[in-house]
Amino acid sequence: MKRGLPNVDVEGLASFIPENEIVQWLEKTKKPTSERVREIIARSLDKNRLEPEEMATLINADSPELAEEIFEGARELKRRIYGNRIVLFAPLYVGNECINKCEYCGFRSDNTEVHRKTLLNDELIAEVEALEDLGHKRLIMVYGEHPKYDAQYIHDSVKEVYKVKKGKGEIRRVNINAAPLDVEGFKTVKEAGIGTYQIFQETYHQETYERVHAAGPKSNFLWRLHGLDRAMKAGIDDLGIGALLGLYDWKFETMALLYHTIHLEEQFNVGPHTISFPRLEPAVGTDIDKITEKYAVSDSDFKRLVAILRLAVPYTGLILTCRETTELRNEMLSFGVSQIDGGSSIGVGSYSEKDPDAFKKSQFLLGDNRSLDEVIRELCDAGFIPSFCTGCYRKGRTGEHFMEFAIPGFVKRFCTPNAVLTFLEYLNDYATGETKEAGLKQIDREMEAMPESKAKDELRERMDQIREGVRDLYF
Repeated sequence: MKRGLPNVDVEGLASFIPENEIVQWLEKTKKPTSERVREIIARSLDKNRLEPEEMATLINADSPELAEEIFEGARELKRRIYGNRIVLFAPLYVGNECINKCEYCGFRSDNTEVHRKTLLNDELIAEVEALEDLGHKRLIMVYGEHPKYDAQYIHDSVKEVYKVKKGKGEIRRVNINAAPLDVEGFKTVKEAGIGTYQIFQETYHQETYERVHAAGPKSNFLWRLHGLDRAMKAGIDDLGIGALLGLYDWKFETMALLYHTIHLEEQFNVGPHTISFPRLEPAVGTDIDKITEKYAVSDSDFKRLVAILRLAVPYTGLILTCRETTELRNEMLSFGVSQIDGGSSIGVGSYSEKDPDAFKKSQFLLGDNRSLDEVIRELCDAGFIPSFCTGCYRKGRTGEHFMEFAIPGFVKRFCTPNAVLTFLEYLNDYATGETKEAGLKQIDREMEAMPESKAKDELRERMDQIREGVRDLYF
């Protein structure tokens, strides 16, 4: 395949984000009644994806009393669909070279303060080995937008990661956060055996988008907006969407994420696998305060929007990253979040080598700097079970097929047992003594909560196999 970025052709494309309609719904649903809010929460708890009018109503339900009812609804929905599981992953930054000029990003091409770096092959291997030494099984590989990071490069680097085995360590699932590709490019990347392909629109408000993306291929709003459509046409049915909060009104962005979900459902009969909602954070050579002075999202609004997203899209995973503080992350786990990273480092090459200048190779600052072991211990103490599961992807339970399974009983049949098995692996292979003790207690609690059945007996047998040294067992 020819090196370089794909040709950007948006002829015939139109935006599927109805900006005027979003504004109208947010205006029409102001001052909702308690009864209407409770009706919407009840519909969500029946595992229905909400409509835009319903989401707008929840957004406008901003009194402390109604906000708490929304939080409790989100908590209950999370318990019903996701149980106590929290899926863990780590970001791996492959290169920070970029030809875009996104005014909020430390990687932008005209930022002379950032140190440019692309991992050489032996450096990539060293990074993966360092992550395996921590116990990670799931990565998201992050690439700047540059001609050298084309589809073939992404394919080849993913294949290299899958080949790295150190001790009992291995990476079983690689997700991608990279530039939008054309259909042929997505087909090339799919051949590497990737999981989710993430493309964050950053802001769905077109005027704002075009203002903050001054130059480079990312300046084309429609090319990016339709990127995941092309991925789906290429056979990648596991997609991640997201908005970068702080560029425009969070209420608009939250509504737009729902409209993007609806678009994918209508076009391909399956919505996104994950939704991300990172807030803008400081970056080297970047005046974030100036950029976010009008639309900065407060902690209270941030918590509300995540709870509303949980209710709006019951079966979509919600990702909360180490951008946020430990305290805020811990609080938000109970009412919507299903995936987090742990022990993250976002400097290029910073897992294998402690670099005092890592910030100068990073896209932004982290708010949670705990080790993976610390994150896991605190999850257990809070009653969650950490999961490194990759079973669905390797069993073909993705896209539309995943939705066929995403019904009551799915968590009990697959997710919780796989969480137990992968977590037991971690405890035996990587955990400190204190974390292992906390983790085994949490596994005991999960096992006690499971009704006796043939499936539970089989789970016990597989747990015994793991204790004897067998690895990578899943349902």
